[in-house]
Amino acid sequence: MNPAALRGALEAVLMVVDEPVPAAELAAAVEVPVADVEAALEGLRDEYADPDAPRGFELREVDGGWRIYSSRLFADVVGRFIVEGQSARLSQAALETLAVVAYRQPVTRGQVSQIRGVNVDSVMKTLAARGLVTEVGESSGAVLYGTSTEFLERMGMSTLDDLPPLAPYLPDLADIDGEGR
Repeated sequence: MNPAALRGALEAVLMVVDEPVPAAELAAAVEVPVADVEAALEGLRDEYADPDAPRGFELREVDGGWRIYSSRLFADVVGRFIVEGQSARLSQAALETLAVVAYRQPVTRGQVSQIRGVNVDSVMKTLAARGLVTEVGESSGAVLYGTSTEFLERMGMSTLDDLPPLAPYLPDLADIDGEGR
């Protein structure tokens, strides 16, 4: 496949995906070597990011996959369009709970409750229903939670390493579980 056709095929696939797709999956779909697909994706990403020709969309790699997103340059416009007239914002309790999960994952609901000092069962259900947290395992019979790819996408981050440094201000999980005494 010639480079222009490859780029067009990748754009077509990326326009219909609803979550980031790894380069290997894209390579299988277009029947081209992964290295060629990665080079084409990086070229598209750079082309869309040209500051001299701002576009309304950008190509980002998030959590090991690629997806087209609306441009951060126009986030205020998109935000007004989507949010206008809606009240689907997260409550303060949900934001605090999400922050604890993001910084201390994997974490149980009980651990989050101890950090926050309140029961977080309903808040965790809300965050899971919105796709922001997900079950990531089990420890001693308790479900462990972590943030989802949706969380990374909505926060505009590629990985959790992009979180601002806040974790040192949270208590250690060993102290919460009573093991640090």
